[in-house]
Amino acid sequence: MEKTIFVENLEATLSLGKKLGELLQPGMLITLDGDLGAGKTTFTKGIGQGLQIKRVINSPTFTILKQYRGRLQLSHFDAYRLEGQDNDLGFEEIFDSDDVCVVEWPEFISDILPEKRLEIQINKIDENARKFVLKAIGKEYVQLLEALG
Repeated sequence: MEKTIFVENLEATLSLGKKLGELLQPGMLITLDGDLGAGKTTFTKGIGQGLQIKRVINSPTFTILKQYRGRLQLSHFDAYRLEGQDNDLGFEEIFDSDDVCVVEWPEFISDILPEKRLEIQINKIDENARKFVLKAIGKEYVQLLEALG
């Protein structure tokens, strides 16, 4: 199942992320794909709001992984610097846990990502507007998209 959602500004990006975050269940995986500056981290901040995370969420570009505790634990990955890496980094254990996982730049670790997930492509329309294409892979993710409305 696939759904396209257009947002007009930063606040709408945060709001969409928050709405999704409120619906997420333990162990769910979200992949975020889009150019630099498309809004992946902003969207993740919204997810964090929906998960009732109080800490400031920022890009884990240099640390690769940041974890935040809220209603559920959020594991936020930035796989950009992992291109060409084939070391065992232990990420599979996190993907198999109850953590909600958000992966930016998923193409760099695609070989270890679980098959079932919600893939989100974020495209810049202009300085503020974005087009979100959400693709559900797996029954629980189809139900998630249906609940998102």
